[in-house]
Amino acid sequence: MIDHDPWLLTPGPLTTSRTVKEAMLHDFGSRDQRFIDINKQVRSRLVDIIDGASSHVCVPLQGSGTFVVEAMLSNFVPRDGKILILINGAYGERMRTICGYHQRATETIEWPEDQPVDPKSVAARLSADPDISHVAIVHCETTTGILNPIAEVGEVVAKAGRSYLIDSMSAFGALALSAQKISFDALVASSNKCLEGAPGMGFCLARKGALEATQGNSDSLCFDLYQQWKGLEANGQWRFTPPTHCILAFHQALNEFDEEGGVAGRGGRYRANCELLVTGMRKLGFETLLPDELQAPIIVTFKMPADANFDFQSFYDGLSARGYVIYPGKLTVAESFRMGCIGRLYAEQMQGALDAVKTVMKEMGVASGQP
Repeated sequence: MIDHDPWLLTPGPLTTSRTVKEAMLHDFGSRDQRFIDINKQVRSRLVDIIDGASSHVCVPLQGSGTFVVEAMLSNFVPRDGKILILINGAYGERMRTICGYHQRATETIEWPEDQPVDPKSVAARLSADPDISHVAIVHCETTTGILNPIAEVGEVVAKAGRSYLIDSMSAFGALALSAQKISFDALVASSNKCLEGAPGMGFCLARKGALEATQGNSDSLCFDLYQQWKGLEANGQWRFTPPTHCILAFHQALNEFDEEGGVAGRGGRYRANCELLVTGMRKLGFETLLPDELQAPIIVTFKMPADANFDFQSFYDGLSARGYVIYPGKLTVAESFRMGCIGRLYAEQMQGALDAVKTVMKEMGVASGQP
């Protein structure tokens, strides 16, 4: 039996530092000036990560990442708008589902889960359909771990004069993204991914003028980003009970993000984790779904071994018993499982996970992971 919390090699929630956890040991009133100041600092620091102080604002929202994705789509796409969703995984599919709930006119372009979005196809569709007002993309599609070309697609969208919406949930804070280089009206992420806070809060980084134009678009009281922003701007307070402990943890997580060197430092550690994991798993005979040039350093999809002795539940349970939690696959193109590279993980934990994989495979009688 392990005597510590398991290491989470997952897409989130993630392993957090002790100091981030300890930040939640305090109780703050939502109208306490100290808490209001922390909220102001958090919002400002998030805008700074995208070089957006002169153009963008931050609107936090209670709930999981999907909550703020839904808020973005239902606020920025007006009732008479039409959105083109670029889909190459489950999270693009989820955006289509959200737009269906809110009765927004939707078009899609779909690619296999192991192929990135193609900017040329986007340009052709926009040229053919002038009614499309918005384009939505997933930055890193954690169905597979594939990295989509958000800058190239952004150029196409800007040239066509349409609004660009980005779900950067699993990439924000680890992969560089500047509002000075990519023109977007809104980008969403959450507290518990690459910024290594606790789950419970999403946030939208929006171009101020585009956010102002959403007034009246929302068909939800709780998801009205314009009203949430106006309330925060007026008195620094959330309209409804904020996730106080989550925000305290997130404030500490941002301190640690800065101490690590921001996007360059955090992304550098994740890339090292990813390289160690992929190299080690390939040595054990496993095959990655994606070629290295398409792989984001966030989460890696491995194909299931063809060996009849391999059973995923036994594999999962064996790793969990040794203190390493992985994730099942989410593919239609291949039987697979996923192992994450993000969270408060270093080379020691990645090597420990590889050692555990080797041991569990031996116990299962699987000589090699080679398909």
